[in-house]
Order: sequence, then C-alpha cells, then structure tokens
Amino acid sequence: MGFVILYSPKQNKNIYKALIAAEYVGVEIKVAENFQMGVSNKTPEFLKMNPIGKVPVLETPNGPVFESNAIARYVAHGSSLFGSSQIEYGQIEQWIDFSALELDENIRGWYIPRLGYANYIKPYEEKCISAVKRALESLNTYLATHTFLVGDSVTLADIIMTCNLLLGFKLLMPKSVTSEYPHVERYFWTMVNQPKFSKIIGEVKQTEATIPLPSAKKPEAKPKAEPKKEAPKPKEEAPKPAAAEEEEAPKPKPKNPLDLLPPSKMVLDDWKRLYSNTKTNFREVAIKGFWDMFDPEGYSLWFCTYKYNDENTVSFVTMNKVGGFLQRMDLARKYAFGKMLIIGNKPPFKVKGLWLFRGPEIPKFVMDECYDMELYEWTKVDLSDEAQKERVNQMIEDAEPFEGEALLDAKCFK
Repeated sequence: MGFVILYSPKQNKNIYKALIAAEYVGVEIKVAENFQMGVSNKTPEFLKMNPIGKVPVLETPNGPVFESNAIARYVAHGSSLFGSSQIEYGQIEQWIDFSALELDENIRGWYIPRLGYANYIKPYEEKCISAVKRALESLNTYLATHTFLVGDSVTLADIIMTCNLLLGFKLLMPKSVTSEYPHVERYFWTMVNQPKFSKIIGEVKQTEATIPLPSAKKPEAKPKAEPKKEAPKPKEEAPKPAAAEEEEAPKPKPKNPLDLLPPSKMVLDDWKRLYSNTKTNFREVAIKGFWDMFDPEGYSLWFCTYKYNDENTVSFVTMNKVGGFLQRMDLARKYAFGKMLIIGNKPPFKVKGLWLFRGPEIPKFVMDECYDMELYEWTKVDLSDEAQKERVNQMIEDAEPFEGEALLDAKCFK
C-alpha cells in the first residue's frame, strides 16, 4: 500500500474505521499532526485532494481518497475483512450500506442540532429517533442468531457498524434505551472491547442521558433606570381587578371521541396484561380469557393485509417496514392492541395483521394521522364466522405454520 497519511482531527469516529481496519490488515497509517478544522481543510493543498473541503481524506502514493467508508474499503482491499466468498462480500457491502443509511444518517440528524451545529426542529428529531429505533430493532433481530454481521469473525461490516453506533451510545442512548435491544448491546460491547478496536477507540462509556439541547441565551440585563420622583398621590384609587393582571387559564384539552363512548365491560389493559403474562397453556388461558373479556359493542376486530407484498423481497427491510408502522401507531396505544405477522421463509414475504380497536370502526384519528393505514386492506372480523374467529386465535398466539407457511417474524402492539 505504501506510506499513507490520514487528514482529520484525531477524535473522529469516521477515521476510526480506517485505523481499525489497518490494525487488522497490518498496515501503518499516519494521522496528520496539528490538523485544525476550518483552517487545515481550507488550504489549497487540501482542497486539491478534496474540493469540498470535508474530512477525512487519505493521501496515498497513487492519489487521494475521501469519504470514510471509501477510505476503509481502500485499506481493507484484498484482505479477509472482505470475507472469503462472493456472497460474504455482498453481505458485507449490504451491512455497510445499512449502517450508513439507516443508522449513521439518522444518529447524526439526532445529535448535530443538540450539539448546536444545526437548528433544532422537533419533528425532524422525532423522525430521526424513530428511524434509529426501527433500524436497531431490525439489527437486534438479526444479531439474535449471529455473533458477527457476516461469517464467524470480524469483517469491515463490523468495523463500520460499530463506529457508526459509537456516538449513539456515547451521546444519545442511555442504558434505558439500549436495553430494549439486548443483542445489539452484546454486539456493540463485544466489538469495542476487541483489542484492535480498543487500541484505536479507547475506553467507551455509555451516556447516562441524552445530551440536552443548547441552553437559550439569557437576555442581557438592562441597566436600571434612575427612580423617578413620585408625584403627589391623589386620593385613594380603587385597585384594579386582579383578574385583569392574571393570565387567562389554559383551556382544557379536548377529549378524544373514543373517551366519550359508553363504558365497555372490556378493560384493554387487563387483556394486555393477560397476554404478556401468559407463558404456558396460551390457548387455555390467554385465548379463552380474550373471548371472555371481549365486548363486541365496545370494541371491533380487524384483519389487515399489506397491499404491496410483492415488493417485500428483503427480510430486514420488510421487518423495518412493520416496525415503523407500529411506532407510528403509538398515538393509538390507549385504544388498540395489534399483532403483525411477517410470513414466509423466502421472498416475497407476506405481511398480515390483526387489530383490536375501541369502538365499532377503525378510529378516524388513526386513519387520518397514521399514513401506513392506507397501505393495508382492512376487513372487519365477522364474529359469526367460526373460521374467522379461529384465524384471530392463530394470529394472537403466533401459530406456526400460519395458513400453510412459516413465520419469519411476529410483532405485538400493546
């Protein structure tokens, strides 16, 4: 490879990718001394290597390389970090793209405004957080049966994935968040404690709380005006009514129309608790309990089928799609229970679901505010049809095979 120099500030997770790869490949990379952002990257020499002035940039005997993933690929080229077969190479590239597009882009969108480098826009942050959680859920499912992303040892995919997760763990996601993804936790701490990783990254400490937003600047105190001499007081004036000085009391939040429905004998939280706590004899306990509790006047049951199942050709993308739908349904958590099944052991995968909603119809606010709803065909369960009731039972208990096919995954909204 020859002598190479990496231009970037030294504390940068994007240069860690190439430096860790270099440890595994056994090549030496020198990091430029005294590199100063805003100065060093504006010089004519640097702009000749990368006209956009961004870091990192790798200077090689054969010319410069910029973009952190491209630099890491250059360093790892021809080594075992790219796997031992064509399919492993493809899977490594797959996970590199996943970590860049699903995780890194959204983690950056989450922390950059909180560090004060961009305007904070709450809906945009919520979109980024939702996307990060969706990606972590998918990654967690995959890592439940894998130690490494590809094969049985560290590859470039693991190096880039770990570096892209790093600031999430250090700045944004305390234990209370990451504990929802135990396989991602195990994977991350396994990786950062590998000797070749820790040599470059150093000790990693997980944040105890999401970094706060920058404090708003306090207005500068105005100099006190000289006290004016009081004019002679006239005879006592009637005091102004106190009500004129008080702020108007906030108006009460309008009630959800579902809260105005006649009381139901079914207590949704009781059903959710029974579902969660039943570990054995599920049919005899949970399913029987469901029908004992169910109130057809206060609640309705609905089947849903994704309209575009022929597009579900990649397993983790399909699982992400369903996970995102369930996150966006959070607005209905008080009024709904759902099961979503991803069906099939080869693509295209089918997505079908069962939902219990408060009221006789699907709530209007759900149809209006959750755009995923229109991506599904909705059919009300006919409670007089025993075959449909049995289908409800099978979907609640994740029966397999379901309609003659294996289940790839089952998700519950409760």
